[in-house]
Amino acid sequence: MMRPPLLVLAVGNPSRGDDALGPLLLDRLRGAGVEAAADVELLTDFQLQVEHALDLEDRHAVLFVDAARPGAADGVSLRPVQAGTHIPPASHALSAPAVLRVALQLAGRAPSAWQLALEGECFDLGAGLSPRAARHLDQAAPLVLNWLCTQRARMARPPAVPGV
Repeated sequence: MMRPPLLVLAVGNPSRGDDALGPLLLDRLRGAGVEAAADVELLTDFQLQVEHALDLEDRHAVLFVDAARPGAADGVSLRPVQAGTHIPPASHALSAPAVLRVALQLAGRAPSAWQLALEGECFDLGAGLSPRAARHLDQAAPLVLNWLCTQRARMARPPAVPGV
């Protein structure tokens, strides 16, 4: 069975207020039917871990989605991300660059990657989504749909032929 070439990997804890932004965004994407074409997989977890490097195998592109602390993302931020230069020696939780580094070490390659950060303001246990975070969630869904369209277009282009 072939893996979908596109992966949206969201992290966050739905019980911690605005930390739920990543999983909530995946719920919206599922509701919009983005998996219907079978070229996108949506995954969610509480945090990025070394095992997520295995989820990157055989992918064309990955989008990491996570809530950000106030001031860290300026609302909603979508940026390319590269493999990090090292992996923290004693941590179960990893950053997107660290997961990409592990993928490189395991498979010799990592997919093209982007990070979507959604600024939150309240991460308290038991808190609901803040109004500001809800606005950022509304802004993020069209960005992800556009990212998916762009990635699908890139996959549809024939590869460049060297010397032609």
